[in-house]
Amino acid sequence: MTPAEISQYLGLALAVIALLGHAKGYFSSGEKDLTSRTEKVESKLVEHDRRIQAVEAELKHIPDRDTAHRLELTMEKISGRLDTLDERLKPIAATNARLQEFLLEQATK
Repeated sequence: MTPAEISQYLGLALAVIALLGHAKGYFSSGEKDLTSRTEKVESKLVEHDRRIQAVEAELKHIPDRDTAHRLELTMEKISGRLDTLDERLKPIAATNARLQEFLLEQATK
């Protein structure tokens, strides 16, 4: 092999290497775009995960169905007691009204 043949083969090898480098750059440009999109999606995923964790932490403090039912029953019981108390206070209110009328009559005399 003469140096001219070697330089031809070497030139051909360098040209193939250059073409492969350009092909790699061309095909990996889409990969860079996908990498940036993937990073954005991952950051959104982390943000959503934090929000979900915050909501789950708050849901632990909210009463469940049975607790809400017990609260309703207790409120109904209190309402019944207030109605009974209202019935007990009616005679006192009537006495108070009669006493006020009596005092107003005494004040006009």
